[in-house]
Amino acid sequence: MWKRHQKFERHSLWLVIGIVITVSIGGLIEIAPLFWVESTIEEVEGVRPYTPLEQAGRDIYVSEGCYSCHSQMIRPLRDEVERYGHYSLAAESMYDHPFQWGSKRTGPDLARVGGKYSNDWHVEHLKDPRAVVPESNMPPYRFLADQDLDTHATRERLRALLAVGVPYTAAQIENAEADLKAQVDPFASETSELRQRYGPNVVQSDFDGDPTRLTKMDALIAYLQVLGTMVDFRTYEAESPENLR
Repeated sequence: MWKRHQKFERHSLWLVIGIVITVSIGGLIEIAPLFWVESTIEEVEGVRPYTPLEQAGRDIYVSEGCYSCHSQMIRPLRDEVERYGHYSLAAESMYDHPFQWGSKRTGPDLARVGGKYSNDWHVEHLKDPRAVVPESNMPPYRFLADQDLDTHATRERLRALLAVGVPYTAAQIENAEADLKAQVDPFASETSELRQRYGPNVVQSDFDGDPTRLTKMDALIAYLQVLGTMVDFRTYEAESPENLR
C-alpha cells in the first residue's frame, strides 16, 4: 500500500491528475457551501449607502491616490484597537467599490477618522499638512479648494453603483443633485428631505468654509467625516467570529 505512491512519483501525468483531483475535492468542500448562503456579510444597523456628496468625495479620495498611504481597515489586534478604535466590520465596506482594506500605511488608518477632527482642521491639513502635523510627509492638496465640484454626472454615478448592488432608491437617484447641494447648507432643516432619504445622522455643513462655492474640498471632507460613524459601537455586539477580518 505504501509503495503505490511510486506510480505518481515516476509518471508526471499521474502526479498532475492526482493533484487536480485532490485540489478539486478541497475546493468543493470550501466553495460549495457558499452557494447556499445568501450573504457572508453580517448586516449591521446604521450602515447606509453614501450620500451623493460623500460618494463624490470618495471618488476624489481614490482618484488622488489617498488609499495608497491610508488604509481603512483596523485589524483585531490589541495595538490597533487601542490606537484606532473598534476593529473594522465587513459590513462597513459593503457599499465600497472598490473597498479600501489593507495594512500598508504611510499615514495613519482612516477607518475611524470621522468626527475626530473639525472641518477647519481638515481644511488646514489638506492645504498644508505640516501646519498641523509637523512630521507629515503628505503632499498638499490646496488645489481642491480652488476647483468646483463637477455635479453633472451625479445621477449617473448613483445608477452605476445601483447596478453593482448598492441599494439606492429611485428617489435618491432622482434627487441626487439636490441632495448633494443640500448637504453643504449648514442652515438646512433637520427634517430636510436629505435626512429623510439617508437618515438623521447625515452631517450637513459648509465643509470647506466657503459658502459661496461647492468645491472638491467640500466633497472630500464630507467623505472623511463620515468614515467610521455609521455604526454605534456603544450598542453593537458581535454575534459571531465572522465579524473579524
